[in-house]
Amino acid sequence: MNVLLIGGGGREHAIAWKITQSEHLDHLYIAPGNAGTSALGKNIPLNADHFDEVRDFVLESEIDLVIVGPEAPLVEGLADKFKAAPELGDVLFFGPGQAGAMLEGSKDWAKAFMKRHKIPTALSETFTKDTIAQGKDYLATRKPPFVLKADGLAAGKGVLIIEDLAEAQEALSEMLEDEKFGSASSKVVVEDFLSGIELSVFVITDGNSYKILPEAKDYKRIGEGDTGLNTGGMGSISPVPFADETFMQKVEQEIIRPTIHGLKAENIPYCGFIFFGLISVQGDPYVIEYNVRMGDPEAESVIPRIKSDLLELIKAAAEGQLKDKSVEFEPQYAAAVMMVSGGYPGAYEKGKVMSGFDDVEKSILFHAGTKQAGKETVTSGGRVIAITSLAESMQEALKQSYENCEKISFEGSYYRKDLGKDLEKYS
Repeated sequence: MNVLLIGGGGREHAIAWKITQSEHLDHLYIAPGNAGTSALGKNIPLNADHFDEVRDFVLESEIDLVIVGPEAPLVEGLADKFKAAPELGDVLFFGPGQAGAMLEGSKDWAKAFMKRHKIPTALSETFTKDTIAQGKDYLATRKPPFVLKADGLAAGKGVLIIEDLAEAQEALSEMLEDEKFGSASSKVVVEDFLSGIELSVFVITDGNSYKILPEAKDYKRIGEGDTGLNTGGMGSISPVPFADETFMQKVEQEIIRPTIHGLKAENIPYCGFIFFGLISVQGDPYVIEYNVRMGDPEAESVIPRIKSDLLELIKAAAEGQLKDKSVEFEPQYAAAVMMVSGGYPGAYEKGKVMSGFDDVEKSILFHAGTKQAGKETVTSGGRVIAITSLAESMQEALKQSYENCEKISFEGSYYRKDLGKDLEKYS
């Protein structure tokens, strides 16, 4: 098969790394890719926003399967454009259409969907610029901390958790009137705070059947002890020690099945990954958010634990034949530590020369914000590279990743050194 993988982050490098191990792959193209993916296939400077450009490349390169990594092209309806183009009728497409992508594209829509299908989630109300006064009154009826979420895509940074009522009311105004998160906060979801421990659960689905993939725990805050600003993710660990068989049965029965059945009942075709951002509240799972793709940095710990042929699974989902497949996991722990640029998630500099790759032992390097500059690999983003290790215990996997973090060098590099501390009491 000739495959086009759209995206250029750590998630896409992990997907590329895995599918190049498949006997079904002939040629892999990554658009735009990064310095790491260039060793696995051919990086192509395609812009997923320009459908004509993508269509022409798919036809010229005789692509059999398109896999979309990030959420934005899906929310913008790339899958629908493919299905509407008769000349692309034989090309398989992995990723939901615009209707299914609303699970991530609109938190308000997702909340209403969960309510319709009795899927456990925090109580919430949605407000717009015209209803700011009602929003402030509503906040006054809730208990702190207050959770405010931009309705649309905000690169994982559109969520505020605020202890003070007046501050929360001011933040609501900033989001709606001052467009703090741009058009993403033209609506704001105000929801009750749930106290517990979070995890991410993933499925691959063809819209009828689904297969549950390994779960992961990710770390969103920049600072150790889960302090500071939210980021796109500072690392991840899989499996999650508290997600035992009893808990995962609840997740499947109360969340996964109703989600798949709900999409089907509403005549929303769905082929792709579904990411369930969950919180365990005294052993009961609640949905914090849906994503319509693999998580990042979760992909960097989840995908190395998938024993099965991922390309075969994706192809089966795109063909509507997933029911006949099975998924096997590696029993080992995987720990991914994300190295980021100095200043991230605020302002940071790019173009920092990286070194030390050849010194890394017993870990997998998943590039995120990197690019080639002549013979050098340089930084090109906030989250730069994930170091993933597999071992018999979580502690061993983390130790190996941290040892190799010391070997990767670029000016201003930073990584959290406390990953997994919150899980030790469960393991």
